[in-house]
Amino acid sequence: MKPHKASFINAITLILLGAWAYIDSNYAITALIPVIFGAIILVLNPGLKQENNKTAAHLVVLLTFLILGGLIKPLTGTMESGNNIGMVRVITMMLTTAFALVTFVKSFISNRSK
Repeated sequence: MKPHKASFINAITLILLGAWAYIDSNYAITALIPVIFGAIILVLNPGLKQENNKTAAHLVVLLTFLILGGLIKPLTGTMESGNNIGMVRVITMMLTTAFALVTFVKSFISNRSK
């Protein structure tokens, strides 16, 4: 899969599931963090389609890495509270984020070997 497609899927997932978490948490402002990251990644996504735009690619990778690490605390929080739906939401966001990150790394390795 192309990095821009994996990033697009990740951004949409972060936006939708983050918005759902925001509503489900009685509008806790911290639940909007994935939404903000997803929106920024979505805005940078056209730069990823241009495979020579290294700045956009590196920014998206950095944001993707940060959001993956940032989702660890919400995961532990949902596990402690026993919120199964919340766990599914966070795990889904983590999986799409990890998939996008792996796709980026594979793309960088592929481009480096050319």
